[in-house]
Amino acid sequence: MDNDNVPAGRVSFYWLQWSPVFAGALFAAALSLVLISFAATIGLGVSSSSPTWRDASAALALLSGLYLILQAVVSFGVGGYIAGRSQRTDAARPAELVETSDGLHGLTSWALAVLIGAIVLALVGWSTAQRPASERPSLNSAEPLLSYELDRLFRSARRPANIDIGLPRAEAGRILLTGSGHSGVSTDDRNYLIQQVAAMTGAPAADAEKRVDVAIADSRTSIAQLRRSSTILAFSIAAALLFGAVAAWAAAAVGGRHRDGATMPHWMVHRSTTAEPVI
Repeated sequence: MDNDNVPAGRVSFYWLQWSPVFAGALFAAALSLVLISFAATIGLGVSSSSPTWRDASAALALLSGLYLILQAVVSFGVGGYIAGRSQRTDAARPAELVETSDGLHGLTSWALAVLIGAIVLALVGWSTAQRPASERPSLNSAEPLLSYELDRLFRSARRPANIDIGLPRAEAGRILLTGSGHSGVSTDDRNYLIQQVAAMTGAPAADAEKRVDVAIADSRTSIAQLRRSSTILAFSIAAALLFGAVAAWAAAAVGGRHRDGATMPHWMVHRSTTAEPVI
């Protein structure tokens, strides 16, 4: 329920004021977009469609994850502060209840900002799916992860005329993806892939076999690195959302205290104890 039209002095602690919540959520989403775009510009990322991302060190992946957490704390903290600072409260309420109300507004603002980000990502994915087939990314399931391995596998200085390697390339990519399993690429698939490479490139059987073995080994390394990067990214996103929620609550409490003329929230005020004199 919204309190925006409730007279001052009658605002219920249990009701949400949606104007401050929406304002905080929009600020948080916008600032998060700016900070993430800046990170992408300077190369802070744990994955990429380019083969060169595999050369990124673990330190860069860790730094990217820490930046993701930091931007979430800053973005959701700003949004929570705005939600708490712009909320109208009942002056007769105890300080503890007012701070809890402020924190609830900050947390709701955080949830709304996360929902806005999810909707934006869903719209981007939907627009990509609606593009004409000629403009969509390759339907090869191994692209772009194993694009460089497939390029090397079917590389040929003198390719036989009138040969389309699109379907064989896609099939080879699916075979290479099976190398990430416990059993790896089966013997039948390996022999078939050697025959396809020899036929598509005109290379000798020995050269085709060497290419296939190298591609299988390289694809395993690439898939392992992708799994590592995906794990770091998933953990970073989860941690960023968690710390963002905490930052939104705390910043909203701070914003509420500033709104009321205080400098610190109630739970941050130091409570000194009077000690008895020692005789």
